[in-house]
Amino acid sequence: MVKRNSGFANLTAGYLFPEVARRRKEYQAQNPAAKIISLGIGNTTEPLTPHIAKAMSDYALGLGTAAGYSGYGDEQGNAELRAKIAQVFYPGMCDASEVFISDGAKCDIARVQTLFGAHTPIAVQDPSYPVYVDGSVIIGAAGANNGSGYDGVVYLPCNPANNFFPDLSKVKPNSLIYFCSPNNPTGAVSTKDDLKKLVDFALANGCMIIFDAAYREFIRDPSLPKTIYEIPGAKKCAIEINSYSKPAGFTGVRCGWSVVPNELLFEDGTSVNRDWNRVMTTLFNGASNIAQAGALAAMSEQGLAEMKSVIDYYLENARVIKKAVEGDNFKAAGVNVFWTGNSPYLWVQFPGKESWEIFDRLLKECQVVTTPGSGFGPAGESFIRISAFGHRSDVEEACNRLAGWKI
Repeated sequence: MVKRNSGFANLTAGYLFPEVARRRKEYQAQNPAAKIISLGIGNTTEPLTPHIAKAMSDYALGLGTAAGYSGYGDEQGNAELRAKIAQVFYPGMCDASEVFISDGAKCDIARVQTLFGAHTPIAVQDPSYPVYVDGSVIIGAAGANNGSGYDGVVYLPCNPANNFFPDLSKVKPNSLIYFCSPNNPTGAVSTKDDLKKLVDFALANGCMIIFDAAYREFIRDPSLPKTIYEIPGAKKCAIEINSYSKPAGFTGVRCGWSVVPNELLFEDGTSVNRDWNRVMTTLFNGASNIAQAGALAAMSEQGLAEMKSVIDYYLENARVIKKAVEGDNFKAAGVNVFWTGNSPYLWVQFPGKESWEIFDRLLKECQVVTTPGSGFGPAGESFIRISAFGHRSDVEEACNRLAGWKI
């Protein structure tokens, strides 16, 4: 018989977000009249903006004509789109040959594991987006679970005590470091000094950084870096991964990109860019031409303005939620609220409480879905993540319920 990939056997519990969905579905089945409001999974809710939607519509209609039909595109992505991303998001920092278009950041984060194999030491922020660890487990890089985490993964606690920036001295030499800013789930944004420490450490210790910048367009403070390539030396130690999911509402459309610098090398001097090109041309067949047409429209002056207006909408949602969770009932319970103003997520701590306990209480007592912090890693225990992705009327109704919640 064919043996099972042991990595799947090493996975601990079910993936976080399906478990959230399961509990919500179970509660709804028992309480069919309940109006549940989701402030949990980071799924966009607002319609695609007119300019971007029209570009995809026009392209799709064109496929029905001899002149407009297109078959396979370049696996690395539309050349014009690659150039536009380099020009707009990385001016003077990279060129089109270093940009690869994909079907989204999560998919790229999973695929990037194939570059390194099963024996590469892993370090992740704790808490962090689950795919960093789960993807490492599946390919065999994370080892077995020892009860407090995977023995092949170094967890880097990010908490209020260290201002959500980890102690890098715990990272083993020659490790793969997963890092996200603005962070999911904490919402913390690293400063230029923070990222300089990260880059300098990676260069000095032979490490490579997988930098998840999927929330970069939420950064409103001009002093904060939107890309790791603003830091000198980063092109020699970092891959950056990004997505149109949040800024353009492409969670279902699926389009993102990775930046793999030409200067980035493996230990033996082999080009990482060259191997990534092989991954994208062998294990992937290119992002949807329709999605890329929308992404190209998003990079125009009008598209960028439309994306900013939608992000402003979600940031205002976050401000409304922050006011609610800083209410007297939350203060009396000793609840701590963390929000930078540069992220769609609020990180809310209930000292002495378990994350799933708070999740279940909010679901049953307020009919509001959040995300338990412990699902993002050990350091997330006692926290919940509240998402600002939602219709304003739903957000306001959820906040009214939270204001009356007897904690």
